[in-house]
Amino acid sequence: MSLALDVLTLFPKMFESPFAESIVSRAREAGLVSLAVHDIRTWTSDRHHVVDDAPYGGGAGMVMKPGPFFEAIESIGAQAPIVLLSARGRHFRQEDAARFAAGSELTLLCGHYKDVDQRVADHLATEELSIGDVVLTGGEPAALAVLDATVRLLAGAMGDAESARTDSFFEAAGISAPSYTRPPEYRGHQVPEILLSGDHKRIAEWRKQESERLTRERKAAR
Repeated sequence: MSLALDVLTLFPKMFESPFAESIVSRAREAGLVSLAVHDIRTWTSDRHHVVDDAPYGGGAGMVMKPGPFFEAIESIGAQAPIVLLSARGRHFRQEDAARFAAGSELTLLCGHYKDVDQRVADHLATEELSIGDVVLTGGEPAALAVLDATVRLLAGAMGDAESARTDSFFEAAGISAPSYTRPPEYRGHQVPEILLSGDHKRIAEWRKQESERLTRERKAAR
């Protein structure tokens, strides 16, 4: 079963290069995922293809109209999950990526300008997600993060499935332990002796302890 991904955006070209590289590109070529990027302006009715207007009640900035979003979703026949990328949304997490990867379709809505009409969030999107407590120029970078995190979890997308299983946050795990590779010493900085010992039991215990330490530190820093 492949995953059908649809993205609604004002800037389709922002997705061209990421979709042509790395794991996402290989997943497309293998038929694991289909990707369709839709220009929201396609569903405007005026000759200037206007998608935004001044906010009711006054204030700075422009707000994206609800109509093009609703009509686009109806036109492509999208079903849940339909995700609005928004600074108001709850934080996107690894379990969300796993849930999306286990489904058959995913639609991402990219806002722009000051805001998106709240009726899109309340009556069209099935959920609202953010990639952190930061405001982006538009939803496109957030959508790319969601797509990347999701596609890499598709069965067969990664050459080494075990690599994904040892990632941070995989199946509610904490932060993964630090990784090192050759050379064992670089500019006076040493690889931890335990990793060079060949004692797999001790190495596994070290990694577990490091994972727990980093997870505690991350929670304390919040």
